[in-house]
Order: sequence, then structure tokens, then C-alpha cells
Amino acid sequence: MQELEGALRSYAWGSRTAIAELRGRPVPSAHPEAELWLGAHPGDPALVVDENGTESLLEVLRRDPAGQLGSANVEAFGERLPFLLKLLAAEEPLSLQAHPSARQAAEGFRRENELGVPMDASIRNYKDGSHKPELVVALSRFEALAGFREPTRTVKMLRALAVAELEPYIGLLEGQPDSDGLRALFTTWITLPSAALGTLLPAVLSGCISYVSQRDVEFAPEIRTALELGESYPGDAGVLAALLLNRVTLEPGQGIFLAAGNLHAYLHGLAVEIMANSDNVLRGGLTPKHVDVPELLRVLDFNGADISVLEPEPGPGSAEFIYPTPAPEFRLTRIEFGEGTTESVVPAGGPRILICTAGAVTARCGSSELDLGAGRSAWISADEPAVRISAKSMHAQVFSASVGR
Repeated sequence: MQELEGALRSYAWGSRTAIAELRGRPVPSAHPEAELWLGAHPGDPALVVDENGTESLLEVLRRDPAGQLGSANVEAFGERLPFLLKLLAAEEPLSLQAHPSARQAAEGFRRENELGVPMDASIRNYKDGSHKPELVVALSRFEALAGFREPTRTVKMLRALAVAELEPYIGLLEGQPDSDGLRALFTTWITLPSAALGTLLPAVLSGCISYVSQRDVEFAPEIRTALELGESYPGDAGVLAALLLNRVTLEPGQGIFLAAGNLHAYLHGLAVEIMANSDNVLRGGLTPKHVDVPELLRVLDFNGADISVLEPEPGPGSAEFIYPTPAPEFRLTRIEFGEGTTESVVPAGGPRILICTAGAVTARCGSSELDLGAGRSAWISADEPAVRISAKSMHAQVFSASVGR
């Protein structure tokens, strides 16, 4: 077991306070801190810390893949860590985006390689050949848009805005309230010519203002979000597209799992995120980055339904809560200390990453011992035994990431 130093990434939408406060650093930070990567992605690998200094986790895995990852995982996923763990801190909305399936990722990666698109090119969609299912678990109240809303609910909401310019588009969905209708409306809006968008979007936003000025209206959170996005991204067709998505609020400890093709945008909050070890993102708007609408349309799942909030299941110990997902690449467990629970065991088997997200703990693995305060992490290789964690504070919280299979 060794301390793991995450790679801190700065994006404009990040927070100057959330990650810094969690890690006990002065606030505000010098730059927005959006993500802390804890894994072995080539784009920004974490560093393993020992008495000799630091070393990239990628290099550690390269030297001894079977010992670090386990022979079964090498056979299943190759000589790479199959998951990527992150802290994510959104002060402003992220881009409207989706991730490809395994087949779509492999095809897209091969196609862009054959076309000679440089790996660091801004127009590159596929940075690797892997899919990217992901799970986000809230550490604070966490706001998101995720998945297409059930079509008849969307028709009801759009009609409530009482915007004449919306009528032909509402009819498009009302006449076909299914995935085909959602595909048709989303495609129409996201590809609107600038002149048409310049007429429709201001009218819709004006209708949104009138709607939220009323008391006790049914769709107030969705409409306020559209107004906020319209202010942040003026003239962006993604603001219209966002009206088609479920508005989700997660309380601390709740999660959402996003499979391939799920259109989403994280809006605000601090969370732990775990995903397959990939950086494939297809964007549809609400961003200055590369937007590839035709490729996004190829991967989107247009089935409209309520998004399921994921509540954890009790683990084998009284302190453990497991977030079940169908992803074979990862498994996430939350460990809560307090109210008489001061110890927990992370079982042996496969590579594991621990991150303390509240309070302080001591982790013991064989002859190794690490004190982990909030925001600090540890790497445990597959050939190491179980880890015994004990709380050093009245309340402490640790997340444990491992392979899902």
C-alpha cells in the first residue's frame, strides 16, 4: 500500500473552493479546480509516493502488470487499470455530452486513427478505444441533467411556456411521443440555422421568465435551469436541447449511473465519480470545445424515461455501502465511520484505490500503514492483502474503488 497523489485538472467550470476546502488548503484557489484524477489514464496519471519520491502509476503497472492488477484482470482488460476514480467539483455547468458504447468507441478510435487525426487535436472525438460508463455519487447537493424526459411530460412542459414559436416543434413530439419523436425534435433543434435559432431561443427564454414568475409552477427547476444556461451560453442550441432532459438533484450519498448514449450535463456540486478508464466525450453544446453533432447523434439513446437515483446497498460490514452497477470495470463502496463504527475492512483481491472524503483515518495493509486525511488517497495492488481502516476522527468517510467483475 502506497500513498497516491492525484492529478489536479483545471477547467473553467471548476470550483475555486470545493476541492481546496476538502483537502484543507487555502481558498479560493489560484485557478478553478474541476477534477482530481486518481488512476492510470495516459492523459494524466496519478503518482505513487514512497520514500524515494514519486512515480507515475502507469510506470508502476508497466513494470509488474500481473502483480499490480492481478492475472484475471490482465486477461479481462489487458495491462491497464480498467477504472478511473475522480473527485469532481462543478461550479458552472459542464458541456452537454454523451459517451459511446464499446463497439462505437472501438470503431470511432480506429476510424480517426486511419484518418490520421492527431491524438491531441481539438477535433478528435475518440482518445481511446474504450467505452465510458460512469457513476457519480454526491458529496454535497449535486445538480445534473441526465437522460431524455418521458415525451408526454416534455410536451406538457413546453405547452406551459405558452410560446407561439414553439408550436410546430411541440407538434413534432406530440404527434410521435416516443424515441423517434425525441430524435426528430432534438436533431431539429441542435441543427437549427443561426437565423432560426436567433428567433426561437429568445422567444423561449422570454416564455421561461414569464413561467417562473408565477407561483408554485410544476416545472420551475427545469425552467430556471434553462434560464441559467441561456445566460451562460447565449445563442447556444444546447439550451433548447437541455429542455428535453430530466433535471436531477442528488443529496449526499445518492448517485446516478450513466450508461452509453445517455445525454447529460452536470450543473453544480461536489462528487466522487468512477468510470471505465476512458476519455471519450461527444459534445452537443454548452461548451467552447469541439462539438460534433453528427457523431453525437450516432451514439445517443433517445429512449425517454425518468432517471433512476441510485441508493447504495448495505455492504458486509455495518459501515459499508455498495453502489451496484452493471459495469464490469468498476465497483464503488462508501465507508462511513461514526456512531460506534470505528473500523472497516477492504477485502483483498484486485487493485484498489482509497480516498478519504471526510475526517481522517488510518489504513493498515500488511506491514504498511498510512494516515489519510480528507482528500488523500492510497493505492493497493492486487498482490497485497486486505486493508483494515480505522477512524481517527469522530466522523470519517472513505470511498473504495475496485474492479467490478
